[in-house]
Amino acid sequence: MNPISEDTLHQQARRRAGMKLGWYIHAAVYAAVNLGLMALALSQGRHWAVYPALGWGLGLLIHGAVVWLLAPGSPLFQQLLEHELKTLQRSEKR
Repeated sequence: MNPISEDTLHQQARRRAGMKLGWYIHAAVYAAVNLGLMALALSQGRHWAVYPALGWGLGLLIHGAVVWLLAPGSPLFQQLLEHELKTLQRSEKR
């Protein structure tokens, strides 16, 4: 295998950090907006704010899964990549 250059490592690290920062911002906006909606709904004696929280929460969950589980460099991605590399190496030896 070829060693990865410092520039490539730096680019990958910046990309991963940017993806994680994007998720943190998404989560903070989700919390702020939904707290405001919940306060508004409860001040009116209603409970409608739970529906946007659930819908947006699903989007936040999917965003988190992509960033934390499936993005290049994540543990799951690394395991799958290593498995595929070993499989290809074995098939080349035949």
